[in-house]
Amino acid sequence: MGRVQGKVTIITGGARGQGESHARLFAQEGASVLVTDMLDESGEAVARDLRHSGFDVHYMHLNVASEGDWETVISAAEQRWGRVNILINNAGIVGTMKSVAEEGLDGWSKTTAINQQGVFLGLKYGAPAIERSGGGAIVNTCSINGTVGNPGGFSYQASKGAVKMMTRAAAMEYAHRGVRVNSVSPGLVMTPMALEEGEDSNREFSHATPMKRAAQPIEVSYGVLYLASDEASYVTGADLLIDGGYTAQ
Repeated sequence: MGRVQGKVTIITGGARGQGESHARLFAQEGASVLVTDMLDESGEAVARDLRHSGFDVHYMHLNVASEGDWETVISAAEQRWGRVNILINNAGIVGTMKSVAEEGLDGWSKTTAINQQGVFLGLKYGAPAIERSGGGAIVNTCSINGTVGNPGGFSYQASKGAVKMMTRAAAMEYAHRGVRVNSVSPGLVMTPMALEEGEDSNREFSHATPMKRAAQPIEVSYGVLYLASDEASYVTGADLLIDGGYTAQ
Protein backbone atom coordinates (compact mmCIF):
# COMPACT_ATOMS: atom_id res chain seq x y z
CA MET A 1 0.00 0.00 0.00
CA GLY A 2 1.00 3.64 -0.40
CA ARG A 3 2.64 3.30 -3.80
CA VAL A 4 1.47 6.82 -4.76
CA GLN A 5 1.16 8.22 -1.24
CA GLY A 6 0.54 11.95 -1.25
CA LYS A 7 0.56 12.24 -5.04
CA VAL A 8 -2.09 14.54 -6.51
CA THR A 9 -3.58 12.68 -9.45
CA ILE A 10 -5.96 13.81 -12.19
CA ILE A 11 -7.85 11.06 -14.02
CA THR A 12 -9.89 11.76 -17.14
CA GLY A 13 -12.85 9.56 -18.02
CA GLY A 14 -12.99 8.54 -14.38
CA ALA A 15 -16.74 8.09 -14.01
CA ARG A 16 -16.84 4.46 -15.10
CA GLY A 17 -14.85 1.57 -16.58
CA GLN A 18 -11.08 1.76 -16.56
CA GLY A 19 -11.07 5.33 -15.26
CA GLU A 20 -13.18 4.43 -12.24
CA SER A 21 -10.93 1.44 -11.56
CA HIS A 22 -7.86 3.70 -11.74
CA ALA A 23 -9.46 6.22 -9.36
CA ARG A 24 -10.28 3.58 -6.77
CA LEU A 25 -6.83 1.97 -6.91
CA PHE A 26 -4.93 5.25 -6.77
CA ALA A 27 -7.02 6.42 -3.81
CA GLN A 28 -6.38 3.14 -2.01
CA GLU A 29 -2.65 3.57 -2.70
CA GLY A 30 -2.57 6.98 -1.03
CA ALA A 31 -3.16 9.51 -3.81
CA SER A 32 -5.40 12.56 -3.67
CA VAL A 33 -7.53 12.09 -6.77
CA LEU A 34 -9.44 14.49 -9.00
CA VAL A 35 -11.90 12.42 -11.03
CA THR A 36 -12.98 14.15 -14.23
CA ASP A 37 -15.54 13.23 -16.86
CA MET A 38 -18.58 14.50 -18.74
CA LEU A 39 -20.82 11.95 -16.98
CA ASP A 40 -21.33 14.23 -14.00
CA GLU A 41 -23.79 12.13 -12.02
CA SER A 42 -21.65 8.99 -12.27
CA GLY A 43 -18.43 10.87 -11.62
CA GLU A 44 -19.84 12.57 -8.54
CA ALA A 45 -21.02 9.17 -7.30
CA VAL A 46 -17.55 7.65 -7.64
CA ALA A 47 -15.92 10.56 -5.80
CA ARG A 48 -18.59 10.59 -3.09
CA ASP A 49 -18.28 6.85 -2.50
CA LEU A 50 -14.51 7.10 -2.12
CA ARG A 51 -14.78 10.09 0.22
CA HIS A 52 -17.19 8.11 2.38
CA SER A 53 -14.45 5.48 2.61
CA GLY A 54 -12.05 8.10 3.92
CA PHE A 55 -10.17 8.96 0.72
CA ASP A 56 -9.33 12.43 -0.61
CA VAL A 57 -11.24 12.29 -3.89
CA HIS A 58 -13.18 15.01 -5.69
CA TYR A 59 -14.95 15.36 -9.04
CA MET A 60 -14.95 18.00 -11.78
CA HIS A 61 -16.62 18.20 -15.17
CA LEU A 62 -14.10 18.02 -18.01
CA ASN A 63 -14.62 17.89 -21.74
CA VAL A 64 -11.12 16.76 -22.73
CA ALA A 65 -11.49 18.38 -26.15
CA SER A 66 -11.98 21.80 -24.54
CA GLU A 67 -8.91 23.91 -23.89
CA GLY A 68 -10.85 26.09 -21.45
CA ASP A 69 -11.97 23.06 -19.43
CA TRP A 70 -8.37 21.86 -19.13
CA GLU A 71 -7.20 25.25 -17.88
CA THR A 72 -10.00 25.25 -15.29
CA VAL A 73 -9.26 21.72 -14.05
CA ILE A 74 -5.50 22.22 -13.74
CA SER A 75 -6.02 25.53 -11.94
CA ALA A 76 -8.57 23.97 -9.57
CA ALA A 77 -6.23 21.09 -8.69
CA GLU A 78 -3.37 23.48 -7.99
CA GLN A 79 -5.61 25.68 -5.85
CA ARG A 80 -6.96 22.74 -3.84
CA TRP A 81 -3.75 20.78 -3.33
CA GLY A 82 -0.99 23.16 -4.38
CA ARG A 83 0.37 20.84 -7.05
CA VAL A 84 -0.27 18.16 -9.68
CA ASN A 85 1.98 15.09 -9.62
CA ILE A 86 0.25 12.58 -11.91
CA LEU A 87 -2.06 12.80 -14.92
CA ILE A 88 -3.88 9.78 -16.32
CA ASN A 89 -5.19 10.60 -19.81
CA ASN A 90 -7.81 7.86 -19.85
CA ALA A 91 -10.88 9.38 -21.54
CA GLY A 92 -11.75 7.92 -24.92
CA ILE A 93 -14.50 6.67 -27.20
CA VAL A 94 -14.77 3.88 -29.75
CA GLY A 95 -16.44 6.12 -32.31
CA THR A 96 -18.25 4.93 -35.41
CA MET A 97 -16.04 1.89 -36.08
CA LYS A 98 -16.45 2.51 -39.81
CA SER A 99 -13.92 1.75 -42.53
CA VAL A 100 -11.85 4.47 -44.16
CA ALA A 101 -14.21 4.65 -47.16
CA GLU A 102 -17.35 4.67 -44.99
CA GLU A 103 -16.17 7.09 -42.31
CA GLY A 104 -17.53 10.62 -42.45
CA LEU A 105 -15.84 13.82 -41.40
CA ASP A 106 -18.17 14.13 -38.41
CA GLY A 107 -17.26 10.66 -37.13
CA TRP A 108 -13.57 11.27 -37.70
CA SER A 109 -13.69 14.67 -35.99
CA LYS A 110 -15.59 13.45 -32.91
CA THR A 111 -13.31 10.44 -32.39
CA THR A 112 -10.07 12.33 -32.83
CA ALA A 113 -11.30 15.29 -30.77
CA ILE A 114 -11.66 13.08 -27.70
CA ASN A 115 -9.02 10.41 -28.24
CA GLN A 116 -6.28 12.52 -29.80
CA GLN A 117 -6.94 16.20 -29.15
CA GLY A 118 -7.95 15.35 -25.57
CA VAL A 119 -4.58 13.71 -24.92
CA PHE A 120 -2.77 16.59 -26.63
CA LEU A 121 -4.47 19.12 -24.36
CA GLY A 122 -3.79 16.97 -21.32
CA LEU A 123 -0.11 16.94 -22.22
CA LYS A 124 -0.09 20.65 -23.06
CA TYR A 125 -1.50 21.71 -19.71
CA GLY A 126 -0.65 18.74 -17.51
CA ALA A 127 3.08 18.45 -18.22
CA PRO A 128 3.92 22.07 -17.26
CA ALA A 129 1.82 21.73 -14.09
CA ILE A 130 3.68 18.57 -13.10
CA GLU A 131 7.00 20.25 -13.87
CA ARG A 132 5.98 23.17 -11.64
CA SER A 133 5.33 20.65 -8.87
CA GLY A 134 8.84 19.28 -9.06
CA GLY A 135 8.17 16.36 -11.39
CA GLY A 136 5.95 13.35 -11.78
CA ALA A 137 4.32 11.22 -14.43
CA ILE A 138 1.74 11.14 -17.19
CA VAL A 139 0.16 7.90 -18.38
CA ASN A 140 -1.81 7.95 -21.64
CA THR A 141 -4.34 5.29 -22.56
CA CYS A 142 -3.48 3.87 -25.96
CA SER A 143 -4.72 0.53 -27.34
CA ILE A 144 -3.45 -2.50 -29.17
CA ASN A 145 -5.27 -0.85 -32.10
CA GLY A 146 -2.52 1.75 -32.02
CA THR A 147 -0.05 -1.07 -32.73
CA VAL A 148 -1.83 -3.50 -35.06
CA GLY A 149 -4.26 -2.72 -37.85
CA ASN A 150 -7.74 -4.17 -38.26
CA PRO A 151 -10.48 -3.65 -40.82
CA GLY A 152 -13.03 -1.12 -39.62
CA GLY A 153 -12.63 1.38 -36.84
CA PHE A 154 -10.37 3.57 -38.96
CA SER A 155 -10.75 6.75 -36.88
CA TYR A 156 -10.27 4.91 -33.60
CA GLN A 157 -7.12 3.18 -34.79
CA ALA A 158 -5.73 6.42 -36.21
CA SER A 159 -6.34 8.24 -32.94
CA LYS A 160 -4.68 5.53 -30.85
CA GLY A 161 -1.67 5.38 -33.15
CA ALA A 162 -1.36 9.13 -32.63
CA VAL A 163 -1.48 8.70 -28.85
CA LYS A 164 1.49 6.34 -28.99
CA MET A 165 3.59 8.85 -30.94
CA MET A 166 2.46 11.81 -28.83
CA THR A 167 3.58 9.82 -25.79
CA ARG A 168 7.04 9.29 -27.24
CA ALA A 169 7.41 12.88 -28.46
CA ALA A 170 6.34 14.36 -25.12
CA ALA A 171 8.58 11.91 -23.25
CA MET A 172 11.59 13.17 -25.18
CA GLU A 173 10.64 16.79 -24.60
CA TYR A 174 10.25 16.35 -20.84
CA ALA A 175 12.84 13.65 -20.09
CA HIS A 176 15.28 16.14 -18.57
CA ARG A 177 12.55 18.20 -16.90
CA GLY A 178 11.30 15.65 -14.39
CA VAL A 179 8.13 14.56 -16.16
CA ARG A 180 7.92 10.97 -17.35
CA VAL A 181 5.39 10.19 -20.11
CA ASN A 182 4.30 6.62 -20.87
CA SER A 183 1.27 4.81 -22.21
CA VAL A 184 -0.62 1.57 -21.71
CA SER A 185 -2.11 -0.40 -24.58
CA PRO A 186 -4.86 -2.73 -23.37
CA GLY A 187 -6.53 -5.41 -25.40
CA LEU A 188 -10.14 -6.30 -24.68
CA VAL A 189 -11.19 -5.04 -21.24
CA MET A 190 -14.60 -5.70 -19.74
CA THR A 191 -15.80 -2.13 -19.37
CA PRO A 192 -19.17 -0.54 -20.25
CA MET A 193 -17.60 0.67 -23.51
CA ALA A 194 -16.61 -2.89 -24.45
CA LEU A 195 -20.01 -4.25 -23.50
CA GLU A 196 -21.60 -1.76 -25.89
CA GLU A 197 -19.76 -3.52 -28.72
CA GLY A 198 -21.91 -6.61 -28.20
CA GLU A 199 -21.47 -10.17 -26.99
CA ASP A 200 -20.51 -11.61 -30.40
CA SER A 201 -17.74 -9.07 -30.92
CA ASN A 202 -16.33 -9.64 -27.44
CA ARG A 203 -16.46 -13.41 -27.84
CA GLU A 204 -14.54 -13.18 -31.14
CA PHE A 205 -11.94 -10.85 -29.59
CA SER A 206 -11.48 -13.16 -26.59
CA HIS A 207 -11.04 -16.17 -28.87
CA ALA A 208 -8.33 -14.32 -30.82
CA THR A 209 -6.45 -13.54 -27.60
CA PRO A 210 -3.90 -16.21 -26.55
CA MET A 211 -5.13 -16.13 -22.94
CA LYS A 212 -8.67 -16.72 -24.28
CA ARG A 213 -10.31 -14.11 -22.09
CA ALA A 214 -10.78 -10.40 -21.64
CA ALA A 215 -9.06 -8.37 -18.94
CA GLN A 216 -10.79 -6.93 -15.92
CA PRO A 217 -10.24 -3.16 -15.46
CA ILE A 218 -8.11 -3.67 -12.36
CA GLU A 219 -5.57 -5.62 -14.45
CA VAL A 220 -4.99 -2.46 -16.49
CA SER A 221 -5.06 -0.24 -13.42
CA TYR A 222 -2.07 -2.00 -11.88
CA GLY A 223 -0.04 -1.32 -15.03
CA VAL A 224 -1.04 2.35 -14.91
CA LEU A 225 -0.15 2.46 -11.21
CA TYR A 226 3.33 1.10 -11.90
CA LEU A 227 4.06 3.63 -14.64
CA ALA A 228 2.75 6.51 -12.51
CA SER A 229 4.63 5.49 -9.38
CA ASP A 230 8.24 6.14 -8.43
CA GLU A 231 8.88 2.43 -9.08
CA ALA A 232 9.06 3.39 -12.77
CA SER A 233 11.50 6.25 -12.17
CA TYR A 234 13.70 5.22 -15.13
CA VAL A 235 10.82 4.51 -17.53
CA THR A 236 9.71 7.10 -20.06
CA GLY A 237 8.48 6.94 -23.65
CA ALA A 238 7.33 3.34 -23.11
CA ASP A 239 4.10 1.65 -24.15
CA LEU A 240 3.04 -1.15 -21.81
CA LEU A 241 1.02 -3.81 -23.61
CA ILE A 242 -1.67 -5.34 -21.39
CA ASP A 243 -3.34 -7.57 -23.92
CA GLY A 244 -3.25 -11.24 -22.89
CA GLY A 245 -0.61 -11.89 -25.54
CA TYR A 246 -2.62 -10.55 -28.48
CA THR A 247 0.21 -8.56 -30.09
CA ALA A 248 2.78 -11.33 -29.48
CA GLN A 249 1.16 -13.49 -32.16
